[in-house]
Amino acid sequence: MSSIAARFEQYQNRYQNIQLEREHGILTLTVHTGGKSLVWSARAHEELGYCFADVGADRDNKVVILTGAGENFCADIDAGSFKLSTASDWDLTLFDGRRLLNNLMDIEVPVISAVNGPARIHPEIPVLSDIVLAADTALFQDAPHFMSGIVPGDGAHVVWPHIIGANRGRVFLLTGQELDARTALEYGAVAEVLPRGQLLKRARELALTIAAKPILTRRYTRLALTQRIKRLLHEGLSLGLAVEALAAIDHLPTEGRMRDVK
Repeated sequence: MSSIAARFEQYQNRYQNIQLEREHGILTLTVHTGGKSLVWSARAHEELGYCFADVGADRDNKVVILTGAGENFCADIDAGSFKLSTASDWDLTLFDGRRLLNNLMDIEVPVISAVNGPARIHPEIPVLSDIVLAADTALFQDAPHFMSGIVPGDGAHVVWPHIIGANRGRVFLLTGQELDARTALEYGAVAEVLPRGQLLKRARELALTIAAKPILTRRYTRLALTQRIKRLLHEGLSLGLAVEALAAIDHLPTEGRMRDVK
């Protein structure tokens, strides 16, 4: 391996909100806040994009499992951690927002998500995986956007109509609809629903099967399966983020903007 390629020991402990473990080439990426369920924050928003870039640049990763700590995948948000009063503030969020999803999709090995509980904040992240497993306690909701007066433009507007269908996706985003695990399975957002205690075991079983395939088969299958969604994100992500920012700056008060919502 080239000396300039990413090495696991270089980024394993780099991130405050992400625990990384690897065994037999299977990288388990667990999002968390202080070892408990992830509370979405400006730091988490920034870290995930950079972490996905590190993971994607490390060719020793054969398969990635994405999961969360505790009872929730991500159900809460530290809104006060975001500074979003001006166009200059939003510029950083737009930069991180593009990196977040684009770097996830640029991981060139199969990704399995094990959604361990409610995903109310950025639920588009786990459903972008190649295989989505959900605990029977999981649910999916786009909580912080349209129902709080914010445009769901940071990828949700692209991902959900693509994943569950155009009409269902629009309803999901416009009404704050909650999809429980069984409904998400019916809608095609989830491949399997399992008791939470069996979730990671099943993810690892699938990962071992995938990891046993030839390296180019694994990598090029991922490229083939993600080509369309990457094109859709390329077409819509920057515009969505821009109109989200524009509407938020117009809608929110001059002082303390985005203190109550992202």
